[in-house]
Amino acid sequence: MAWYKSFFHGLPQQAWKDAQTEEQTELEADFLYDVLELDNDLRVLDIFCGYGRHALDLANRGCHVTGVDISTEYIDELRKEARQTGLSIEAIAGDFLTAPLEGPYDAAYCFGNSLSFFPHDQMLAFLQKIAENLKPGGLFADDTGMIAESVLPDFQERGWMQIGAITLLMENEYNVQDSCVDSHLTYLHNGNTEQRMAKHYLFTIAHLRALFAQAGLTITEMYSDLEGSDFRLGDERLLLLARKA
Repeated sequence: MAWYKSFFHGLPQQAWKDAQTEEQTELEADFLYDVLELDNDLRVLDIFCGYGRHALDLANRGCHVTGVDISTEYIDELRKEARQTGLSIEAIAGDFLTAPLEGPYDAAYCFGNSLSFFPHDQMLAFLQKIAENLKPGGLFADDTGMIAESVLPDFQERGWMQIGAITLLMENEYNVQDSCVDSHLTYLHNGNTEQRMAKHYLFTIAHLRALFAQAGLTITEMYSDLEGSDFRLGDERLLLLARKA
């Protein structure tokens, strides 16, 4: 079973939520609204939507958003928020690769490192499902810090992070044969300890370009930040934009 299917619950889930600020969410939603050329009444697909921090913002701007996430806890939270606010959001619990979708959508996005969840033999299927559910000319935006050009120049084997009241110990190993970072994660909070194992598969930009093209998507822009700076070797974040033919 893929690691991410059982990862997002308990302290890891709370830590991810606590790490996102309202200001960050608003800036990212502004970025998405701009680069995806969104407007009122457009249909937007949020892939690995989490608790819907971007979906809620974009729906509040008039978009009709469909969010998909593996975490039933997050999806339940998003559905409750959508009901209370009356926003146009459909929340689907399930694995994106097998989740039923009612495309085509005008645009799609996947934010938060989820691009690295898929092994090399599954990435094409992931991208093909995105392309199949986009209208011709539809745009797709992705955000990841787990690209080879970002991770490998300064690979960190061990590190501590404080996320609100949760302390996180990260111990990483690079699996050369699989081009994969194996992460052993320990979460500490009020005397409680939870451990998880995560696997992030690294792709070079050249490899991604080839896979995107094979799926029917053309990468048009690559940024290192929300201001639109060009991505360069060693930058910690890659924001890419692709268009369906």
